[in-house]
Amino acid sequence: MRNSTGSATTGPLSGIVIADFSRVLAGPYCTMLLADMGATVIKVEGPAGDDTRNWVPPHRDGVSTYYLSINRNKNSIMLDMSNAEDLETAYSIIERADVFVENFKPGGLAKFGLDQEAVAERWPHLIHASITGFGTEGGSSMPGYDLLAQAVSGMMTLTGDADGPPQRAGVAVFDVMTGLHATVAILGALQERNLTGRGQHVGVNLLSSAVSGLVNQTMGYAGAGNVPTRMGNDHPSLFPYGPLRAADREIVICCGNDVQFQRFTEALGITEVGIDPRFATMADRNANREELRVILEQALAARTADEWFEELQKKGIACSPILNVAEGLQFAQRLGLDPIVQAGDGMDAVPTIKHPATFSRSEIRYDKAPPALDGDRESVLEWISSNPQRTADDKLAV
Repeated sequence: MRNSTGSATTGPLSGIVIADFSRVLAGPYCTMLLADMGATVIKVEGPAGDDTRNWVPPHRDGVSTYYLSINRNKNSIMLDMSNAEDLETAYSIIERADVFVENFKPGGLAKFGLDQEAVAERWPHLIHASITGFGTEGGSSMPGYDLLAQAVSGMMTLTGDADGPPQRAGVAVFDVMTGLHATVAILGALQERNLTGRGQHVGVNLLSSAVSGLVNQTMGYAGAGNVPTRMGNDHPSLFPYGPLRAADREIVICCGNDVQFQRFTEALGITEVGIDPRFATMADRNANREELRVILEQALAARTADEWFEELQKKGIACSPILNVAEGLQFAQRLGLDPIVQAGDGMDAVPTIKHPATFSRSEIRYDKAPPALDGDRESVLEWISSNPQRTADDKLAV
């Protein structure tokens, strides 16, 4: 099996085994990040496979690009846990793993003997990571869809034009955020196990991730009773901080303090505006933002957005063109970030998006394309037969 515990990988998580019983986005995103860092990830799928296999368009050679985006470096085996033999195989995978990741509905694993209490008793070495939509108490019956979290967290009331309807974000932001939080929690639990030899349960959910991820907006209410509203592309606390109209189209300008604003007005040739009492401080600019917007856009009308981007970049002004996804990837490529990497080898290779972190010594791996459903059955079963189960006495360094 590729990325097996016996392989000579150099990733920071080499030797760690993940039993991945998750599906859709938050869990698979988490386990892909762990796999990229060298962990062996065994993706256990039901007979119908991960839902995202069927989420098209778009697709690549008939395979959903949604699925491809979050499942590289994994080994797939299909198990029907209502079947006694398959359930035993599931147990065999889990008892050889360091981490068990699942996003079943709360209580949904009890009938298989895989609830939190049973797992902790049977496999005390194991890190058991549960991902839910809205926790295990009052929200346990709510399906874990990102859009629901965007709706109830307040996110949608913050997104869109001020006089328009609430809007969802263009990507499942809280699924991704929850996947990241799960990754952090797993790494923390692995480090604690490295010290004590004991596993534990960690839980994350979409709504808690959303409330945390709304940062200044939720803190504004918690700390000051402020209920934020939609402001289009404006920032509630900074101005200018968003799109402004140039001669042909908008360009994004970001001024985070008074000095940056003064440098911006100097670059526009309207130095006097930077010291005007109406605009000299951030509080002044926020209070008079519509008046200031007119002045800034009159100056920006002298050149195109691309011309201003080149000019302002040279002068150290934080700015950016507004690009589509294709242009954004091309821009990242021009910056030397190499955003697209091939996962797998030869004819099986699939272009995927690069892991977001880099390490000075450790290797990020892209050695296996996202697997076909049950595509690694034989190698997984062979791995089970040749690897002993973990015990409470095992203490693996991370």
